[in-house]
Amino acid sequence: MKKVLIATLLLCSFIAFSSFAFASDKATKDECVAMCKKAAAMVTEKGAEATYKALNDKNGPFVWKDSYVFALDSENGKILAHPMKPGLIGKDLMALKDVNGTMIFVELLKAAQSAKGEGWVNYMWPKPGEKAPSKKASYVYKVPGQNIALGAGVYE
Repeated sequence: MKKVLIATLLLCSFIAFSSFAFASDKATKDECVAMCKKAAAMVTEKGAEATYKALNDKNGPFVWKDSYVFALDSENGKILAHPMKPGLIGKDLMALKDVNGTMIFVELLKAAQSAKGEGWVNYMWPKPGEKAPSKKASYVYKVPGQNIALGAGVYE
């Protein structure tokens, strides 16, 4: 009986620590806000091109856990930088809808163009390596004085 109890406690400990480790691999909403604002500060300090170079680097400072910062033109929605899908750079994604009909980039631009210049957009999007869409929320922040919006998201 004592061996069963010890084995059960060890198993429970393993599960608890494993789930904690997996949970810590997920980006948080606070991190998304902080990383977008960090990228905005870089735009102001070092310029847009230097920032795009950093944003496009898969191993750079704006890719963390299971998230990354991307940049879009806050006037027309074209992708300016994207570390995971560089083929999207220069693309107009304004017509892109999720499975529920949410116009993802239209909503991101609305948030960026709002009086606050920032906001969250909820939509459905497949996790990397999956086909079925999952709930996702992306934060967008318009760089003051620039036509640049920076975004980062989390799966919920």
